[in-house]
Amino acid sequence: QVQLVESGGGLVQAGGSLRLSCAASGNILDINFMTWYRQAPGKQRELVSFITKRGSTHYADSVKGRFTISRDNAKNTVYLQMNSLKPEDTGVYYCNADGSSWGSALDAWGQGTLVTVSS
Repeated sequence: QVQLVESGGGLVQAGGSLRLSCAASGNILDINFMTWYRQAPGKQRELVSFITKRGSTHYADSVKGRFTISRDNAKNTVYLQMNSLKPEDTGVYYCNADGSSWGSALDAWGQGTLVTVSS
């Protein structure tokens, strides 16, 4: 059993910053990709950013230059530093871990953390 716990969401004014964290624990052998998704009200879930075990990163065009993803492999934790937030960044942010656990593949999701950006 693998658990992902997100934290750091909240209410912020446009132009402000937030830092999200996602810690994975449990039956983990290896985590390759750690990914942040978000889902705005009434919209489909979309990929925001991912980071590989070796530190390669990818960002959605909408967040490039504003968001920075990082991870601490020793702690199985991924972070998302969000700067210059816009109202369209509002949504529930979910963390995903992809890799392997003892005896099976790993594809785990967190419960989500709400980010609200006011104009």
